[in-house]
Amino acid sequence: MSRSTSGPMSRSTSGATTGDPGKKLRLEDFLPYRLSILSNRISRAIANSYGQRFGLTIREWRIMAVLGETPNISAGELAERTAIDKVAVSRAVRSLLGRGRLLRRFSTEDRRRSVLRLSKAGERLYDEIAPIAQGYEKSLLARLSANEQRQLDKALTRLMEIQPEVDAEIFSRRGPPATE
Repeated sequence: MSRSTSGPMSRSTSGATTGDPGKKLRLEDFLPYRLSILSNRISRAIANSYGQRFGLTIREWRIMAVLGETPNISAGELAERTAIDKVAVSRAVRSLLGRGRLLRRFSTEDRRRSVLRLSKAGERLYDEIAPIAQGYEKSLLARLSANEQRQLDKALTRLMEIQPEVDAEIFSRRGPPATE
């Protein structure tokens, strides 16, 4: 078996790991690690273009991006859609509210429930940053063939579909997974 030494995203020629209990975990072959590293690298690259200029963290941008697409959702729904811990979402929301980038409206039926949306200033900021993120994605995907792009989309879509099933199967036996 030959192994590339091009970094943590390299891949063994033997394919994915089998999950055998006697085998040592090899991070460069471990899908969750590889996806996390890639996601972090891409997020940091995009954040470098907006972070200092607009004073936003990656988590704050993710929250704004979700609200730009789906306004009037709760902080709990934001946590679910972004896969960010509820405490971290709460901190980021508080920061964005304090800087006038979000608006909060409380439910008339239940004052404990509130929904969030971008303020006018938040919408303007979203309109400036979204094209930066889309441009990065376009540049990244342009380096893949049309067939590779379709395969990637199909594989990611399928992984997102089956991941809850795997959680239910595995964690019903072992307990809930750890959070960030």
